[in-house]
Amino acid sequence: MDEDVHKRPPAHEVGMVLDALSVEELEERIVLLEAEITRLRAAIAAKGSSRSAAEAAFKF
Repeated sequence: MDEDVHKRPPAHEVGMVLDALSVEELEERIVLLEAEITRLRAAIAAKGSSRSAAEAAFKF
């Protein structure tokens, strides 16, 4: 039953209350969020490359 009381949420939610998290848990969240930022930047770069290629193909 103690396990149920101390379960962490599976993912970070923007704006969530951070008071109940330990320093280690907060650091884990930072790592998680930094990895997500890297993933999002890669997606933006990929979309930019695709758009540039499409624009070049349809330029007359």
